[in-house]
Amino acid sequence: MFCQMVALSMLVISAATAALGAMDAASRKEAEEWRKRHEESYRKEYVPLAGLFALKPGPNTAGSAASNAIVLPKSAPAIVGRFVLPVNNVNNGRNVKNVVTFEPQPGVAVTMKGRRVTTSIALTSDIAEAPDELAIGDITLWVHLSGDRPTIRMRDPNGETARSFRGFVWFPIEDQYRVTGRFIKDPAPREVKAPNQLGDEDTMQSEGVVEFKMAGQTVRLRPMTTRPKRFWFIFRDGTSGKETYETARFLYSDLRDDGTTVLDFNEAYNPPCAFNPYTTCPIPLPENRLKVRIPAGEKAYAQK
Repeated sequence: MFCQMVALSMLVISAATAALGAMDAASRKEAEEWRKRHEESYRKEYVPLAGLFALKPGPNTAGSAASNAIVLPKSAPAIVGRFVLPVNNVNNGRNVKNVVTFEPQPGVAVTMKGRRVTTSIALTSDIAEAPDELAIGDITLWVHLSGDRPTIRMRDPNGETARSFRGFVWFPIEDQYRVTGRFIKDPAPREVKAPNQLGDEDTMQSEGVVEFKMAGQTVRLRPMTTRPKRFWFIFRDGTSGKETYETARFLYSDLRDDGTTVLDFNEAYNPPCAFNPYTTCPIPLPENRLKVRIPAGEKAYAQK
């Protein structure tokens, strides 16, 4: 009887261990697949960024000639047109998607969504899901808002920034850095002004904090709510400026119906400003600058 009981206990332990292993394997695979998707997305969207140009009120000419306000690569025509920012821009900011207009240079091939641009057109900025992108050969231009300030962002897949990109480096995936947190709701949602690296402020919404355990410590982070039940964490930790990027790292999670959320720091990643100077990245709020070390996710970008 004793031997039977021992054998039964061993079977139960073995089954539980197998189930736990399968769960960990599933989480590991999920993190691996997420990293692959993330790298593909960043290589497409952020690695080729090759310019970020401030706009002056009035016309801002663009082209490869050095006399332009917006100087494009040599492969572009000397003048492709001009971006016009209203002198009295009383309606600027996030409530207006099409503050900036583009006036093409006659005879120059500028397209948008595959169609030739021949007349002045108001441009939807990238606060929209599908911003208006102007194409001149392989070069693309669009309106990017840094805070409430309209700028022109350029992508050039043949530029030096894209050609010199050194790739992504990650910590090994470890189960201990996948934790479940408890969402502690604020009395009411509130707007938060988050400064970026250019000194502009982005307005975001926050609804509370997430509390979790890390390295034996109780930790809280304040996420921004990007859509219902979707959290975006902008944070620093004890590895920042050492093994990881000094300014910030990002992490997303979803709020469950039971008020918990899974924070998988194996998926914590660098903002594009870690490797590209033509980006505008938010700086963590003071309460999101942690002392605890979280050596998980993406490591600091490998400099030359």
